[in-house]
Amino acid sequence: MPLYTLLDSPLGRLTLVGEPSADAPGGTVLIALSLPGQKGGVVPSGDWIREPAAFAEAERQLKEYFAGERRDFALTLATRGTAFRERVWTALDAIPYGETASYGEIARRIGATRPAVRAVGTAIGANPLLILRPCHRVIGADGSLTGYAGGLDRKRTLLSLEGVDAAR
Repeated sequence: MPLYTLLDSPLGRLTLVGEPSADAPGGTVLIALSLPGQKGGVVPSGDWIREPAAFAEAERQLKEYFAGERRDFALTLATRGTAFRERVWTALDAIPYGETASYGEIARRIGATRPAVRAVGTAIGANPLLILRPCHRVIGADGSLTGYAGGLDRKRTLLSLEGVDAAR
């Protein structure tokens, strides 16, 4: 049965979802982080357990990130996707704070063919761990802001927080 908590942030109230794990900081492995109104975001159901204490470490690190004091997260993340999606999501983890990569660059990094760029975009759009797995750092080949499940204004906010000129 999933655990969850709600956390206020500059982007609105975040929903963090996890599962108990003795190997994870605070005893919880994170499986989802959603923004309000996010396309495909998680919404706690009646049988989920609200357990803020289980997310204390994630809350601390997210607050540090939003305060400009943290560049990398040291949390245990667990996602469930196809092998292709997992490769794409791992490539997202490799985009450094304050930098961006295009969808085509992500495709090249995972060894996908040029026609697979659309599938890369779909996999990025299915990322269940917004902010923590930095899909907001992926931009169009021409440098434009494209696609973000949390909305382009939030993407712009996150990139600006990281010092990226995200005016487009």
